[in-house]
Amino acid sequence: MPNPKRRHSKTRTAKRRTHDALQPVPTGTCPQCRESKAPHQVCPHCGYYKGRQVRPVEEA
Repeated sequence: MPNPKRRHSKTRTAKRRTHDALQPVPTGTCPQCRESKAPHQVCPHCGYYKGRQVRPVEEA
């Protein structure tokens, strides 16, 4: 296998790594209970998804 003849510069390495940073997790509000939740997930507070209850939640 061929090997590189010269090392990559710090600038070239940094340019490649610019897209490696972690992005913040997006959150939305549940239309049922108005709590924050992840998009396309069942609400952990009320158990609703797309207007119907899909998971029972015990009351505190």
